[in-house]
Amino acid sequence: MSNWQIDTSHSSISFRVRHLMFAKVRGSFGKWQGSIEGTSGQLASGSTTVTIDATSIDTGVPDRDAHLRGADFLDADNHPTLTFASTSVKGSGDSLEITGNLTIRGTTRPVVLHAEHTGEGKDPWGNRRLGFSAKTKISRKEFGLVWNQVLEAGGVAVGDEIEVEIDLEAVQPVA
Repeated sequence: MSNWQIDTSHSSISFRVRHLMFAKVRGSFGKWQGSIEGTSGQLASGSTTVTIDATSIDTGVPDRDAHLRGADFLDADNHPTLTFASTSVKGSGDSLEITGNLTIRGTTRPVVLHAEHTGEGKDPWGNRRLGFSAKTKISRKEFGLVWNQVLEAGGVAVGDEIEVEIDLEAVQPVA
């Protein structure tokens, strides 16, 4: 098994959620870290862990970001991190299904990431690198994120389904 450190300067974790029933708000997390344990070419036998700083949420609107960090949503004062730890990896070639436990606001639920292995090779400095893109959808209510407002015309201010996209590059330094 080899240890690959996720290069967060060349990676991203982003999300989208419906707002007012007709638009989608997009955001991302700016501070996080993670690693992949696995053998090159045999990644289906490996594991992945990621820890996200809840205070690093960024939707481009400071007041909204403060609300998302607060008790109505992530409650970052009491739950400073979101975590993901894989429990199994299935698939072959470039298509993988990564199952794991996602913890948000102290609640842990299983999720499945539909991933694509986007490449692997040596960088100009002699390090091995590999890339992945992954997507999943989660219910925010399943993680205790239940704040909402009913709209006068019907519907709610914030949708339940959160679409998550991950693009990452990991590096295995030269020994």
